[in-house]
Order: sequence, then structure tokens, then C-alpha cells
Amino acid sequence: MKFKFITAIALCAMAFISCDEDTANIGTSLTSNNDKLTVTTRSFDVLTKSVAVDSVFSRERQGYFGKVKDPETNAYVKSEFTTQFNMMENTTIYLPKREEMPKDENGNVVADSCIVQILFDIRNSYGDTLAPMKLRVSELDKPINNELMHYTNFDPKERGYIRQGGLQYDKIFSMRDLSVSDSIRNLREINLHRNTSTTSDNSYYDMLNISFDKPYTDKEGETYNNFGTFILRKFYEHPEYFRNSYSFVNHVFPGLHFETVDGTGVMTRIMEMDMFIFFKNKIEDQEFDDFFLMTSTEEVVQTTKVTNDKEAINRLVADNSCTYLKTPAGIFTEVTLPVDEISTSHPTDSLLSAKVVFQRQNNQTEASALSFSVPDKLMLIEKDSLDSFFKSKKLFNNLYAYQVTLDKNAYTFPNISNLITRMYQAKKDGIKRDPNWVANHPNWNKALLVPVEVISIKSSSSTIYGTSTSETPIATENKLGLTSTRLVKGSAENPIKLEVIYGKFKD
Repeated sequence: MKFKFITAIALCAMAFISCDEDTANIGTSLTSNNDKLTVTTRSFDVLTKSVAVDSVFSRERQGYFGKVKDPETNAYVKSEFTTQFNMMENTTIYLPKREEMPKDENGNVVADSCIVQILFDIRNSYGDTLAPMKLRVSELDKPINNELMHYTNFDPKERGYIRQGGLQYDKIFSMRDLSVSDSIRNLREINLHRNTSTTSDNSYYDMLNISFDKPYTDKEGETYNNFGTFILRKFYEHPEYFRNSYSFVNHVFPGLHFETVDGTGVMTRIMEMDMFIFFKNKIEDQEFDDFFLMTSTEEVVQTTKVTNDKEAINRLVADNSCTYLKTPAGIFTEVTLPVDEISTSHPTDSLLSAKVVFQRQNNQTEASALSFSVPDKLMLIEKDSLDSFFKSKKLFNNLYAYQVTLDKNAYTFPNISNLITRMYQAKKDGIKRDPNWVANHPNWNKALLVPVEVISIKSSSSTIYGTSTSETPIATENKLGLTSTRLVKGSAENPIKLEVIYGKFKD
């Protein structure tokens, strides 16, 4: 019962501190003389520094490609995207019987055409929507190892995963297609304004269509009139290869690689990517256009490769006037926490709360439409837990991972006491096993500030007051979009202050 009581007192004490009230009599004012709680407040020094990030672990929900110049460094940032395509279970029920399919003069199944359609997430993209870019689409030679592919420094070209002599198309595009009338485009804008998510026919999405209409030669040397014909014939020759996505990727088609090879100024986020294979279908002598659909989804392997200018990144890391947060896969801020000082200065007291604020500094470059956005959500995480956290698709737990949203130009973590207690206990337990534990674990008291994206699912429910919508977070991922900000640096001369509250019942 006392533990619950201490927690309640801590919340009240934090409220007093946030209002800058005198805390000398908090223990007396909040408890009775029979069960008095003595509350003590102290501040400790926190040190920070910028650390370069070679790569981050990425999941399948974020896909980017493009190339832009960072206005802060005048260096280029480039993203490439690689994906497999999801094969629906029981594909046989979605395609006609072979005898019903159109055929060429030799009796072989043929497709009319094949296109890949990319829907752009304009709101989460960067740059001039009318800027011309040249995209290169290349066929993979083999399936990519699932573990390797989840890091943003993985290069399919260097590793020999691009098929030589395979499918390859170059396409000039801009994110916004001016050939689409304003009346059609406005339907989409209305849906965005209403916060509706729909793929119905009355919605418009900025998109890119890439036609795979040239003759295609497979690895066995057989040539087809287009790529869609290759897929359909493989289906009727080996339907077992289409049983699921794994079989399809390993026996038919490993996937595609997308890279901008010319143009700068655009980094586009992929909202959806589909492959359509069109063919003629016939029911009771009535012929009509039909299609077979495959989709790039999070159920299959997807990844974004990020290329940063290392010299430019290292110049910012060496800047001692501040620390940086820069994505994708650029710079994190390392935080050294005064764990020993906090834990040993009041050894008989309970650590009730530990509050730390990381204040933003305005960027040195003049704000413009080309400035990278400021990270909205930030996670403070134990440094040695970073990789396993993202691999396990976890959410922040207020134990060793904390998440906050930018508020009043600062990132405020109201209570990281669990992290400090965890670090101190890990050190005590470690030294019992190994006297050199601290030397062997140099990150034992260090955490990282990491820009993140929280993945949520939306749900709606009807009440007597109308329809309400709620979001439930399901995963936290490294931010792969373009963001940048500067933070006040915690140095030995001017440390960041961590405000601590201790509590102790009288004997």
C-alpha cells in the first residue's frame, strides 16, 4: 500500500515542481504526522553529444526513393527502395481456368499488358512535386536475406542482387501529374481534408504507372511478349509456385529495385505499390477486360537504402555548439545519465521521479519550403537496447524506452526514473559477476535520442453522440523521412539539468 501511496505523492510533488512552488514542506503538507513522507528534490548534470549513425533497422511500412540536397549541409541524401510482391493465398480461385484464357497462335497463354502502379504519399514526401526525376526499375536476381535487408546500409547492387540482363525500365516522372484535371484532383484533397481513407473510384491519388510492355526473357532464355505473360504462363505451368508469397518469391519472381538515377529535389514516400497483369476474360461468350493483382505489402520483404554524405554528417557531429537529430540514418544524440550520483546520493530514499528536458535550437539555415521538417516524435532509449527494440517491433514501455512529442519547442521526458533504476541495478549485478563489468559495458549509463514514427491502426465506433475514431499504436519504427533539428548541448560547462524527486517515510 505504501508503494501506491508514494506514487501518488510523486505525482503531486511533480505538479508542485512544475509550478515552481517551494517544496520544503511537501512531505508535511501531503501526509499526516503518523505517516509522514519526507520529499527531497535535487538536480543532476546530464551530458550529451552527437553521434553519427551509419544505418538503422527498418521495417516494411516505410518506403522512400529520391535524391535531395540537404540545405543544412549542402550535401545529398539519397534513398532507394527494394520490394517483393505479396501473393494472395489460394491464387487459383482468382484466375480463370487455362482453357478460358486468351492464347497466341501457338496455344500459349498471353497477357495484354503489365504495369506497376505507385501511389505517392504527398503529405509525407519532400520537395517540388513538379520536379522531373528519372526512376530506374530493375529486377532482382534472387530473394534477399530477410535479416540483411532490414538495415538501411544494405546495397542490393553491391551485393549482386540485381539481375544482369533482366527486366529494367527507366521512367521520367514527377510526383504530381498535371495532365490530371483539377476537378479530379480535388476529390482527393476533399477526402484528405475530411480525414477519410478510401480507395473508392471517386478518390484521386498522385501516382506513377510504369508499363512492363517490352519483350521479357527469363533465366532459361525463353522470351515472352511482356512480363505479364511470363507470370501467367508460370502460373498455369506451376500453380504450386503461387501457393503463397514465399514460394512465389523463391520460384518465380524475387522482386524489384527502385532507384532515381537522374534529377534532384524530390524524396517521395510510397503509400502503395501494386502490379497489375491485364488479360481478356470470357464468361458465356462475353469477353471483358480482367486483371491479376499483386501488391507490395508489409507481409513481404521491403526495405529502403539510405545514402548520406559521411563527411557532411561528421562535420555536424564535430559541432560542439549543439547536438543534432537528423534522419534518415544520419545523427542521433547520445545522453550520459548521472546514474551513480542519483542512486548513491540518497541510498535509503526511493527515487520517485526524474525529469529531463531537451530544448530545441533554431536551425542556422534560413527557414524555407526546402527546410527539412523537425522530428515530431522522439524516443529516449537505453543505448544497448536500440537494435533489439526495433527488431522486436516493440512499443515504448517507460522502462528502458520512452516516447514524447515535441511541445513548446522542447522534448520533455517527465519521468525516466525506471531507466535510471534499471541501469544502476544492472551495474550492481554485473560487478558481482565480473569486476571488469563497467569497462566491458561502456554504454551502461548511456541512452539515445532517436526520431521515430509510431504506426497505429484506426478504428471507429458508433455511439449515441455519433461516430468516434480512435488510434491504437502497434509498433514504433525508425524515422526514414527527412527531418533535422538542433538541440541544446549538455556539456561539462553548461550541463542539462535532470530534476529528481526522492521520497522517504519516517522510521
